[in-house]
Amino acid sequence: MPKRLFVAATRQNEGKTTTSLGLIAALLKRGLKVGFIKPVGQRYVKHEGMKVDEDALLVEQVCGVDCRLGDMSPVAVERDFTRKYIDGQADQRGLRSRIVDSYSRVAVDKDVVVIEGTGHAGVGSVFGLSNAVVAKTLDAKAIVISSGGIGRPLDEIMLNHCLFKTEGVPVIGAIINRCLREKLDQVKDYCSRSLESNGMKLLGAIPVADRLSTPTIAQVMEEIGGELINGEEFLESPIERVVIGAMSAHNALNHFGGNVLAVTPGDREDLILAAMSSCVVGVSKAYCVAGLVLTGGLRPHQTIMRLIRRTTIPVIAVESDSYSTASTIHDIMVKIRPNDERKIELARRLVERHVDVDAILAAF
Repeated sequence: MPKRLFVAATRQNEGKTTTSLGLIAALLKRGLKVGFIKPVGQRYVKHEGMKVDEDALLVEQVCGVDCRLGDMSPVAVERDFTRKYIDGQADQRGLRSRIVDSYSRVAVDKDVVVIEGTGHAGVGSVFGLSNAVVAKTLDAKAIVISSGGIGRPLDEIMLNHCLFKTEGVPVIGAIINRCLREKLDQVKDYCSRSLESNGMKLLGAIPVADRLSTPTIAQVMEEIGGELINGEEFLESPIERVVIGAMSAHNALNHFGGNVLAVTPGDREDLILAAMSSCVVGVSKAYCVAGLVLTGGLRPHQTIMRLIRRTTIPVIAVESDSYSTASTIHDIMVKIRPNDERKIELARRLVERHVDVDAILAAF
């Protein structure tokens, strides 16, 4: 029987996938045969005619686990699934059977199966398949991930622990993610003492890595539904700041620079020229932006467009206004993708250095 590790979190986007990637790499490095399954996925993509969770697809493509993709993502919940379930149009028992059958195939000849949850322990309760219930169904032991700090993470870890305990799921311990580096030792000290007093172990404290939460131009374009009109070769450039073009071109230059995405109406030709003025080949890159988003369904004059095409800067056109576009960009949930090689390697290093993988294995 393989060891069954359920990776849970206190909230959505707390680092489950990053931790799973790192854990799988660390386990494989120890010579173990590893399987992976995300029983219930909420963000899915269509791949070879199947609806599969994007995290399962990521693991399948970058980790080299010997599992069928369809089994790694047995249930992909569509947006209207909850309403269908309440209306009696979805069969919860059928979903549970699908999860169990898929797990049984994933687990064949494996030493460890990493099971990634969705959100906090209660997510999925509305249709009878909360993370706690799924973990119990698969007879797994859980770890809980929460973001940096001391008070809030500990409170939320205990809240999730209670639900897992109600279902009879053992919680091995917790990982505190995205800790400020200058407070890392303090977090380790206080969180380890608090968790131990509640029968759990601090399994790791991972320092914040801004690169993991930084979107690329390509991700921004996908989220805002934009049309690329220039700069295809630099779509993987990271975006650290967004500047809205609501100022004079002279003042805007003080806010431009590497890893900055400028959002401006398509007819603000003064700002567009300012943004691209130092992006022309052979000119200083001191004020060159990483990308431009032209809003309002407006395009600059043809002469400006010809100048744009003399640069390598990615330029995206959208129909929405600048404020709505910037708000959408701000709310992007950054997910690691198969071609994010640097992020994947960073995730592996962080877990190897800051998570006690041997303590997790010893708990079984």
